[in-house]
Amino acid sequence: MPTEVYIMNYPWPEPGTPLDQIATPMPVIDEDRLAANIARVQAYCDAQGKAFRPHIKTHKIAAVARQQIEAGAVGLNCQKVTEAEVFADAGFDDILITYNILGPVKLARLKALNARVSKLAVVADSETTVSGLALTFDAERPLTVLIECDTGAKRCGVQTPEQAVALAEKISAAPGLRFGGIMTYPAIGGAEAVEEFMATTMSLLSGKGIECPVRSSGGSPDLFSAHLVPSATEHRAGTYVYNDRSMVRAGHCTPDDLAMHILATVVSKPAADRAVLDCGSKALTSDLLGFSDYGSLVGFEGARIVSLSEEHAVVDLSGCAVPFAEIGQIVQVVPNHTCVVTNLFDRMVFHRNGIVTRVENVDARGTVW
Repeated sequence: MPTEVYIMNYPWPEPGTPLDQIATPMPVIDEDRLAANIARVQAYCDAQGKAFRPHIKTHKIAAVARQQIEAGAVGLNCQKVTEAEVFADAGFDDILITYNILGPVKLARLKALNARVSKLAVVADSETTVSGLALTFDAERPLTVLIECDTGAKRCGVQTPEQAVALAEKISAAPGLRFGGIMTYPAIGGAEAVEEFMATTMSLLSGKGIECPVRSSGGSPDLFSAHLVPSATEHRAGTYVYNDRSMVRAGHCTPDDLAMHILATVVSKPAADRAVLDCGSKALTSDLLGFSDYGSLVGFEGARIVSLSEEHAVVDLSGCAVPFAEIGQIVQVVPNHTCVVTNLFDRMVFHRNGIVTRVENVDARGTVW
């Protein structure tokens, strides 16, 4: 077999392959848990009368996005222009990019994207961003712009409702822009602050005669608190589709809702209190998210992944409650943050009851600008 073909076809398994016969490290997605996560969140948003807009950064896969749309999602949330381009190429036509887009290269790409996506919107939180958009777009094909508001997360966003109104006026005055509403990524547990900010902003905008059709809130950790923000018209979330260790800790889900695991092989047990896995920083995220280790190990309570190098994960076994797996055996790791793991792999393996069902390309891998 030619070398290039060998590399292309291996180690991606065919449907019907048992998980214990695939090469590691490998993230695997449980089909039933994936479907249940999608259905559960969509049903909740439907019951609250809110549109749901999934953030595709967690999976970056067109086929999974289609499952979300088929379940009732109104459109997609992307984070960068190139990410949105991938999903536009796949046929999705309602996309919100929740990022300040600046610079001639990105603005040119955004203009081209707007010409082929029927419902494209972006966000802005400064006059500089709005001015760049206004100079790029015209009345023939205007761009919808939402104002990003900081409701407590201390990342991007205007700081007050008054600043939001001032920016809305500038957007409304630009021939090539349409004011679409307001958007926030709140602090965990910040529903009350979101509601206060949104309600005040809506009141001030109404006083100026400016409509605010979309009020978009977001986040997986607070997803099931969306009903505490009655002013919001839609909710955005990404991690919920797979869930991860941080979502279990937040009470968003249980271990039975974890759709992603990383399969890893024990490659060494050099000491009684130490094992080494083949899932280093190129397979597991280095995000700690408040944890003191780099993922949990299913069935081995007390075993801790204490360090990552590129190809090795070192496991401290000193507190492991049961005998650890032997050299050559496969273990399952629950990642701290599933979204980052997705961007480390070209393809994702899906399974049902431990048997491979499909392999999907991670379509938007590496789309970081």
